[in-house]
Amino acid sequence: MTPRVPSVAQDELEARVVALWRVSGRRPSTIHQYLIWVHRYRASVEQHGGSPGSRLTLKTTRAFVARYARRKGCVERPAFFAARSALHAWSCALQALGYDVTDWLEPIAGPPVSRLVRSFLDYRAHHVGVSPATLHRDTVCITEFLRFLRARGRRLERVRLTDVDAFVQHLGRRMVPKTLSGLCSTLRAFLRFLRVAGRLHSDLAPSVASPRVVSADRPPKTMAWQDVRRMLRAIDRRRTPGRRDFAMVLMMACYGLGGAEIRSLDLDDIDWKQRILRVRRPKTGEATTLPLLPAVAQALAEYLKQERPPRAASRALFVSHGLPHNRLGSSSLIRHRLTEYARRAGLPQLHVGAHVLRHTHATRQIDSGAPFQVLSEILGHRNPSSTSVYVRVALRRLRSISLPVPR
Repeated sequence: MTPRVPSVAQDELEARVVALWRVSGRRPSTIHQYLIWVHRYRASVEQHGGSPGSRLTLKTTRAFVARYARRKGCVERPAFFAARSALHAWSCALQALGYDVTDWLEPIAGPPVSRLVRSFLDYRAHHVGVSPATLHRDTVCITEFLRFLRARGRRLERVRLTDVDAFVQHLGRRMVPKTLSGLCSTLRAFLRFLRVAGRLHSDLAPSVASPRVVSADRPPKTMAWQDVRRMLRAIDRRRTPGRRDFAMVLMMACYGLGGAEIRSLDLDDIDWKQRILRVRRPKTGEATTLPLLPAVAQALAEYLKQERPPRAASRALFVSHGLPHNRLGSSSLIRHRLTEYARRAGLPQLHVGAHVLRHTHATRQIDSGAPFQVLSEILGHRNPSSTSVYVRVALRRLRSISLPVPR
């Protein structure tokens, strides 16, 4: 009979790691399972004279579990899932304690980009000033366009308008008109670049036909303010991460911040003495200074004092509750939390994203009589037409200026 692996901390290092796991909300049963795999891994590492976190990555974890499964005669797949969670938590805790650990995930190289495409992207970045997100979209679009031409046996220098039309039709089979229109804009820019660079004999850019997109064809989705308050009351601030989520939702509702803006906030963006908040717009990179409202300041203070992990190395304002307490990874987490709180509040809108709160804030400001230019600056809009769409859903303001129906 195989002896049972002890599941308690065996030395001071493990005791410190267990303390971190407890603070991060890990249950005793989970810690019990974590320690079983940690002991197995450390025993394997000690045979080769390694340090506690040396060579601990997802790749080496997979190899370790494969050796263990062969030796013990167990099923590898469920063992890998259990070991992956345990050893990743071990690696994060060692990093928080100041140990030199290897990155859990190896960096993934992006798709290979030719010198021509790199020159185009550099031109777009330094001379046109497009954002990194747009550059990523350009890279994907142009790489697929070149692959499409190679599949048709067409060299770039001999590309024809029929090839361009066929590529646009190829994209249109899986994309909505608005997305396709943006990629057609990228394609026009690339064809103009090729013409200026002398790679094309004729200018094909003006002939790229994109679908017609109606600006603001649908009014933005909003919520009634009483529903926003119901959703805020549905957040349990007694349980983690309730204080963090309450502060995030309150800031999105009071300032109209999007998910990317919430995730980009740092501790240094709050000036407690001047009572101001600095926000960076992810699309334009511009900074906006907003007043630190008393309700927001109180919610942030409760989160920072009572819930934000004290060992978080990141300077991000909002960090993940679990180790290694990094900046929130994506807006999908925020959307998931909002949807959950809307469900708890009994709201019919179960799919609530950050932009719903942003639209709600904008229409509420217009209903309250806020100057149009001021609202445009708060939302970070460069084009006034981007702000004018909210007038269509500011029903109270529209009713006040409606003309009487003639009899």
